[in-house]
Amino acid sequence: MIIMAFKVEREEYVNKTFRIEKKLIDELEVICNKKNISLNKLVVKCIRYALENLDDDEN
Repeated sequence: MIIMAFKVEREEYVNKTFRIEKKLIDELEVICNKKNISLNKLVVKCIRYALENLDDDEN
């Protein structure tokens, strides 16, 4: 019988500051309230989606 160790991987996080238009933040907060998620989580999801769908032909 093989027993595998249970490992919990930790994500590494860093704090950064970005300037974002108030109108855009307002739009994101409406989505956050509808979906009951944090603004941080939504922003991370948006960035991840954008990077995964980035057109490689753009300069």
